[in-house]
Amino acid sequence: MAILNNPLKPIFDLIPAPFKNKYFLVLIFFSMWMIFFDKHGLYDNWGLSQKVSQMEADRDFYIEQIEKVKEDRRDLQLNIEKYAREHYFMKKDNEDVFIFEEAE
Repeated sequence: MAILNNPLKPIFDLIPAPFKNKYFLVLIFFSMWMIFFDKHGLYDNWGLSQKVSQMEADRDFYIEQIEKVKEDRRDLQLNIEKYAREHYFMKKDNEDVFIFEEAE
């Protein structure tokens, strides 16, 4: 029985040996699937970590704002007349109100 000449044999010989190994090909396919196509892929995890970072920054901002509002509330409860004079420029008759602000 004669061996047939395969016209693709020269092309097949140009392929590196690891790409002829079926286990290597399965490993490459699995890695690509996990990185790009899986619902817990690399891109999705990166997006979620960015969202978590943004939410933590928002949380810190809102905690700071809550502290400022609590301080204003304490100031309002302790001296409501001072608060009204400073924020709404209220005054009694025949009285001038001077407000000094510190330059930053």
